[in-house]
Amino acid sequence: MRKILILSFFIIFSSCSKDFLEQPSLTNLASENFWKTEQDALLGIHAIYDGLQDRIQYSGNLNGFAAAGFPMYDCFGDNVFNATGWLFVGPGNYMLGNVDPNYQLFATLWISLYRGIGRANLAIENISKMPASAISDQRKNQLLAQAYFLRGLFYSHIAIYFQNAPLILKVQALEESYVAKNTYQEISDQVVKDLTFAATNLPNSYPAAQYGYATRGAALGILARSHLYNKNYQGVLDATATIMTLGYTLDSDYARLFTEAGESSREIIFSVRFNQDVSANNELFSATFATIPRVESAPMKNLVDDYLCTDGRPITTSPLYNAANPRNNRDPRCTATIYFQGDIFLTDLNRAFAGNTATRFGQRKYVRRAASSTGIAVSSPGGQDFIVLRYADVLLMRAEALLETNQLTEVYTLINQVRARVSMPTVQSVDGPNLSQTALRTILRRERRVELAIEGLRFFDLKRWGTMQQAFQAIANDRVPGYIPTYRGVKSETFPISQSEINVNQQLTQNAGWQ
Repeated sequence: MRKILILSFFIIFSSCSKDFLEQPSLTNLASENFWKTEQDALLGIHAIYDGLQDRIQYSGNLNGFAAAGFPMYDCFGDNVFNATGWLFVGPGNYMLGNVDPNYQLFATLWISLYRGIGRANLAIENISKMPASAISDQRKNQLLAQAYFLRGLFYSHIAIYFQNAPLILKVQALEESYVAKNTYQEISDQVVKDLTFAATNLPNSYPAAQYGYATRGAALGILARSHLYNKNYQGVLDATATIMTLGYTLDSDYARLFTEAGESSREIIFSVRFNQDVSANNELFSATFATIPRVESAPMKNLVDDYLCTDGRPITTSPLYNAANPRNNRDPRCTATIYFQGDIFLTDLNRAFAGNTATRFGQRKYVRRAASSTGIAVSSPGGQDFIVLRYADVLLMRAEALLETNQLTEVYTLINQVRARVSMPTVQSVDGPNLSQTALRTILRRERRVELAIEGLRFFDLKRWGTMQQAFQAIANDRVPGYIPTYRGVKSETFPISQSEINVNQQLTQNAGWQ
């Protein structure tokens, strides 16, 4: 889809080496000659969006020789296996404990997130100063709201993964750039402030040609996610109640959602957009090898086993389950997400999956199945958008907030709504209508797992639920050869500050547990 553009002059201000703007070069512009018109402001906003397309964020990678992006973050947990070794710099080594603060992934992610934050701060400061003769107050607030939304999104990642880190809210001069850490709570509070401003000032939607910009629903959804992570359940209920009035719906075709054909679905609230035909596009999270589907991100057996049979019962009790043919009679989300041995994974070559991954399963969700109509190979940069937030997630976040406040009636309705999209039976028809909070929690957590598998949210869920250690045991029970993660407490639930950052900034101290 349409590549979000970045003005060339941001090469100077943001150390960006790309030239994205399809018009005569503006690299000679000085900062005092910019931020003069509404178009300048819009291009400044585009520069912030561009940060989302970094490999370490949402464009991702195909092999393990470069750091994994957010689309592979289910590897930080029990959903997906990631290849390990000295050549690989992805989540697998983190899970095995073969990392320290010098690990490349931590430094690359830190730099990318703070580069995005810096661009947001630059836009916020300069757009705020623009006079009414250059831009109307309404348009100014809408553009500022996008900058605040993106800054809130970047800082939400900082909070979840690094916890304590600098909170930078202004453009810094060099002599101001060496700062100490702020607390997790201070960062989280700022995320709420940024997203609240964004939700107040963003429109509900845009014209079709502008599809992809952050909306009110996007701001409220990420706000709900932040509240859920912090167990502010009333905040979740307030945000999701409003989202449910904005016209989003569940797509009738679950599998189609994660293809280019599904990119304009009314289920999608916010996505990072890519266009296959734009040079230096970099989208590789949907790429695959010609002989094996994404060998470095193979679904784990314990994830596969968590999908119910079509009668709504687990494989341990359902008469429909056949261990000799485990793909049959399963929740349709299972075969839309996972390749079983013998499944055709390259349709243009009629090539079957040989079961030749470490786990014997392959990733199907998001993965391309054929070369493009213009001849771009499945292993080359593609044009698949990555969904950051969709309506099913909103319904399940609301269900969790209700459940944890012991308001159980609507929880059934919300889970059943998500299940109905794939023609799975209701909770009541299988498990009964008067379940305890504990029993319903187990059902909800399984539902969230199978609905959102391989969407980069598993670490977020496990950490919030306090079940990370159990996830490590589930991986061990799968007995993947050579892959035996060991739970290490805080080192399995947080990232350290990169040692390179500490070396150049004497104000920084290493996060607890990583000293």
